[in-house]
Parts: sequence; C-alpha cells; structure tokens
Amino acid sequence: MSGLAGVTAGQSAICTCGLGNGLNYRGYDIADLALKADFEEVAFLLLNGELPNKKELKMFRRKIIAGRQLPASVKEVLKAIPASSHPMDVMKTATSALGCIEPEAEDFSDQMDKITRLLGAFPSFLVYWHHWHVNGKEVELASDEDTIAGYIVERLKEVKPLDVEVKAMNAMLTLYAEHEFNASTFANRITASTLSDIYSCMTTGIGTLKGHLHGGANEVAIKFVLGFDNVEHALTSVDELFAKKEKIMGFGHRVYREVDPRSPIGFELAKELKELETSDPKLFDIAKAVRDKVKAEKGLPDNIDFFGGLIYHYMEIERLYYTPLFIMSRAAGWAAHAFEQRANNRIIRPSSEYTGPEPRDFVALEDRA
Repeated sequence: MSGLAGVTAGQSAICTCGLGNGLNYRGYDIADLALKADFEEVAFLLLNGELPNKKELKMFRRKIIAGRQLPASVKEVLKAIPASSHPMDVMKTATSALGCIEPEAEDFSDQMDKITRLLGAFPSFLVYWHHWHVNGKEVELASDEDTIAGYIVERLKEVKPLDVEVKAMNAMLTLYAEHEFNASTFANRITASTLSDIYSCMTTGIGTLKGHLHGGANEVAIKFVLGFDNVEHALTSVDELFAKKEKIMGFGHRVYREVDPRSPIGFELAKELKELETSDPKLFDIAKAVRDKVKAEKGLPDNIDFFGGLIYHYMEIERLYYTPLFIMSRAAGWAAHAFEQRANNRIIRPSSEYTGPEPRDFVALEDRA
C-alpha cells in the first residue's frame, strides 16, 4: 500500500482521529481540551492517561519550569550553531546535546522526569539561540510566566504577552500535541521499539517533522496569504492555481474528509487576534475568502495549518519558528507513544515487496562489458 495508507500498523490508547467522532486525546474531545485546559494539563493527560488534579498539576508545572534552565555546555552548543542554521536543526542538535549531558537511565526508570525536563527545555533551546544570534545577547531564561504558552511568547518577544496571545498559543500547543500514527510519531515509535533512549526518540521525531510534507505547512500557508493585496486578488490567483491543477497548502487531509476538527478552533482564534492593534485584519478576510472558495469549488476543507499560520503571524512570531513550536507541542504526544511502545514492546520491522532483478550470476570484473 503506497505510503501505508489504510494500513493499521499497531494499537494505541492515546488518540483517535478520523473515526467519525472527531479528534480525541485519551477520550477527551479536542475542543474541550483546547479551550478549557492549559497545555500542561493536556501534556499530563497524554503522558499519564488521566487529567491531573490540582496538586498533580502544580508539581508538574514546577518540574517543567525548572527544566527551562540549560546547562552551560548546552548554551555553548547553541552559541556555536550558525545563525544561518534551520531552527529545526537547532532543536535537534540541542536535544542531542542535552541527552549527552543528562542521559536517560538504561532501564527507563526516569523516563517521565526526562520528558518533563524536555518540555521545559524545548522553548529555551529556541529562545536562547534566537537572542544570541539575532540580538547578540544571552537572554535570561527565568520568567514569571508559569505556563509554557506564556513563556514562549514572553521570552521570544521579551514583552509581557497579552491574554489573547497566551490563549491562542495555549490552544495551538494543544491542537498540535497528538495525532495518532502520523509520520513523526510512527518514526518515534520505531526508535522506541529498538529500546533506544528518549532523546533519540525525540530527535527522530524532530527530523521527520522537518520534512515539508509533514511540519511546516503553516509556514507555506501564511506565505501564500501574505502574497495577496486584497480578496479579489486572492480569488483570481486561486482560479489560476485551479486551472494549473496546483496544490494549495493548508487544505485537505489524509485522515479528515469533511472537516479537520481543529480548524474551527483555529479560525476563531485567528478572528480574535485580528483585532489586535498590530494585526492586519485584511489577511483574515483573504484567508476566509480562500477557504470558502476552495471548499465550495473543490470540496476540500481547510486543515489546522491554514489558519494556524495566520495565528502565529498575528502574534508576530518568526515564520521559521512555526515548526519548532510544533516540536514543543508534539513532544508530549511523541513521549506518550514512546512510553506506550516500551510498555508492550516488539521491535517494529515491517516487510517490503521486492521489485528488483531476479537472481543472477556474479560476473568477474574483467569479464564485464
């Protein structure tokens, strides 16, 4: 089966998507989680199977906040990575460096401590590298923001985030946190099935997510929207793309045929953010018009990446940082799958259908034409 489409490759109790009941994490509807819970609650749910009580959440937050601080040697690695590097390579390299300094126990007895540490460290990797190479300074990693969402916005921009920004970032982290056996998660599970360490599982996921067919679609989607002067310009260009049978990023999904259950949430978040003084509401109107046209004429629903890119743009986040933000979210899902794989493990080793030559005799070098 091309791309393993339609192939069931394993069992999981973590997530359901595209089964007629939307998107659920451990049985909870994505809309409830995205709009009613902090991302830390969702990460705890994915990793532990149940939502935390107040005491559990307080302890979980405390460990994540402690994880924001980076060893001096990791900071030196981040300084040494060139400013021209792709931010995804920065994240991958920093993860590997931390794994060398703070390795996971061979029996995985500290696996929860390690992923909690990484949930704190992932934003710091990007923040520290960004400010060193862009602003020429060592940024302070301590912050009064006690949520991952607030910390990301506050430390990147070095201003206190608005409530609407924290709400949007928190929801986006939740919306991207888990999505069943997608490419990066399945790659992560393969690594976990070899009984490799959690850092290797994370870097496997990061490397897979870097590919343009997996992560990064929201970068392309916002670039597309930014290319138009007005709604009329956008709709004319879409007609031209239709005529050429070219793909528009941010539409369609292998799993969702009618609607991506994350998209209506992203739409409403973008609608709120367009009211900010720094936002250009015209971009929202363009995106909405394109969405409606593609749906009406091609039957393709938008996916979370289409308005997701606009959300990050309205928060004035660098476009190349959109996929690293994906890491900070999806790491919770990756780790949940790694833990699940380890708990009932058999190495993942599928077979392939051979399409090469039939058996043939070896010809000595001097006898070859």
